[in-house]
Amino acid sequence: PANEPVFPQVGVTAQKTMRLLPASGRKATQKVVVGDQDGVITCFGIKKGEAVPVFKTLPGQKIARLELGGALNTPQEKIFVATGSEVRGFTKRGKQFLSFETNLTESIKAMHISGADLFLCASYIYNHYCDCKDQHYYLSGDKINDVLCLPVDKVNCITPVLACQDRVLRVLQGSDLLYEVEIPGPPTVLALNNGNGGDSGEEIVYGTSDGKLGLIQITGSQPIPKWEIGNEKKRGGILCIDSFDILGDGVKELLVGRDDGMLEIYNFESVDDPVLRYDHALSESIASIQGGCVGKDGYDEILASTYSGWLTGLTTEPVHREGGSGEELKLSQEMQSKISSLRNELEHLQMKVLQEREKYQQSSQSSTAVSTVPAFSVNDKFTLNKDDASYSLILEVQTAIDNVLVQSDVPIDLLDVDKNSAVVSFSSCDSEPNSNFLLATYRCQANTTRLELKIRSIEGQYGTLQAYVTPRIQPKTCQVHQYQIKPLSLHQRTHSIDHDRPMNTLTLKGQFSFAEIHSWVVFCLPEVPEKTPAGESITFYFQNTFLGTQLESTYRKGEGCFKSDNISTISILKDVLSKEATKRKITLNISYDINEESVRHTLKLIHPKLEYQQLLAKKVHLIDALRELQVHEGNVDFLLPKYRSILEEADQLLEEYKRQPAHLERLYGMITDLFIDKFKFKGTNVKTKVPLLLEILDGCDQDGLIAFFETA
Repeated sequence: PANEPVFPQVGVTAQKTMRLLPASGRKATQKVVVGDQDGVITCFGIKKGEAVPVFKTLPGQKIARLELGGALNTPQEKIFVATGSEVRGFTKRGKQFLSFETNLTESIKAMHISGADLFLCASYIYNHYCDCKDQHYYLSGDKINDVLCLPVDKVNCITPVLACQDRVLRVLQGSDLLYEVEIPGPPTVLALNNGNGGDSGEEIVYGTSDGKLGLIQITGSQPIPKWEIGNEKKRGGILCIDSFDILGDGVKELLVGRDDGMLEIYNFESVDDPVLRYDHALSESIASIQGGCVGKDGYDEILASTYSGWLTGLTTEPVHREGGSGEELKLSQEMQSKISSLRNELEHLQMKVLQEREKYQQSSQSSTAVSTVPAFSVNDKFTLNKDDASYSLILEVQTAIDNVLVQSDVPIDLLDVDKNSAVVSFSSCDSEPNSNFLLATYRCQANTTRLELKIRSIEGQYGTLQAYVTPRIQPKTCQVHQYQIKPLSLHQRTHSIDHDRPMNTLTLKGQFSFAEIHSWVVFCLPEVPEKTPAGESITFYFQNTFLGTQLESTYRKGEGCFKSDNISTISILKDVLSKEATKRKITLNISYDINEESVRHTLKLIHPKLEYQQLLAKKVHLIDALRELQVHEGNVDFLLPKYRSILEEADQLLEEYKRQPAHLERLYGMITDLFIDKFKFKGTNVKTKVPLLLEILDGCDQDGLIAFFETA
């Protein structure tokens, strides 16, 4: 598809806030309606390549969702927006016909409309209304990111599906949970397959924040997974999905928009086999995606709206017109007049900017001057990647970024990001008095609105990472965003664990409430919902993304039990939970049961990684010497095959080594902690034996290492 930028820019947009109205009458082209965070709904059509406004509402509260509705089996051309805790309805001409103030105490995050039924979600709460009357209510165990309902005309009953942050789809019946569906990542968006739930009406496509896609059939009794696509290309999380036949083969393709600006088209060679056919990179996250006919009758296109409010079209219309030179000349004249009018408009705007800037300078120097800080939006995402046990910090600003200063009060490693074109410079910092371990500045190139950083934390060291974001706007202004590095920062929630592993157990007892121990667990571990769970007790499972060790935490009022195959995990929990209880003046009765076999098991998990990193480091250290030999001798035929292969793979080896600079140090640190923690639980201080342990590590002998742990 060809790029066709003819659309206006609106304000900053949230996920799922742009739709195409159904075509009406003889005209086949569709109108575009989009809601932004200034609270403005803009509706326009395209005529002769120019946007023609239909209506525009006045500013108000941020628009979180925009959906189309109408009576079932009629064109869905009524526009509904969720803003704050209110739902408003507009006709396709822009006349408001509904203002429904819900009883929700929080802002609406997700919305679905089906006939007279309205489904709303705010954080943990789901509400179902029919004709604006309260019908059903459900409190979810974790945050709800999206909601939809299976088509009532096909399945003959109301079946809402909630996409929840804890990697679960919750299927409801009335106000009750029918069943849960475990999926491989936190779901961010749901869509009906083919736009109608497929032949059965029960098929749902989901997209996750770690970039996975899948299709599940939601039957009345159980889920049937149909297909799943991983994220091998390490692309961004999925924000929007649509179904539309853009290739014109009679089968609807799947259109996908990601938070790294990738737009993808999947087509189906067979029913359960989606294949990526096209992709196109935009410079910002794609908040909404739609397929339809907007620009020119007879030519379908894909329309995407991005975070800062740009609308981009990919059209099937050929870029070069067929026909004689006369038509080409006419086209070029049309183009020339368009270019000259744009040039005039640009010059006019530049003059206006200069005048306003001068006006501002004069007013700011007057005795009655009042300083104004320009407001700007920052869209940020701080997530743990399972593949390489690193955190991604993605910062997206509505205007170009000048620089980002990153500061941390705990030791962390900054890793290389391929897509990052910013220039990074490190400042020396004093870690002793101020606990300042990292100070790095990323200077961005012109027109960069999105910056991605990768960091790796060390478990047991916890604190705050701060990002100071300065955009290219006058007067200079900066926003600070904070991110918590938790004590067990490399752990990720998982659905189940291996109960056959040798486990160490930590048990806490004391005069604490369920809410108090839950707040301690939230403080220690990522991906735990902040709201205290319903019921009397709860169990969460975690996996360490770096080592593959696991943790089971079960707790209730007055008692907590934590089991892990890694002694260091138990040791960190013991220290942090004791400290948190002491802060609240709560006395804890702590007991632990240490399984000696678990140390050997953890060492066996670490050893292959250690061996690989040591070999990589050795190969990298040899590269310079081997290259010198190659220059000196003219060829490398006399070298052993293993050295020749190092030379052949030199660039990949250096790239890998550069991507994770302190990997080997981290592994050494983990083994040292394991050694100290093992003996700490026995009441022995073995810090003096650490140099001897490091010598054994350099030798890379697994049996010798295990023997040292057992005899030290």
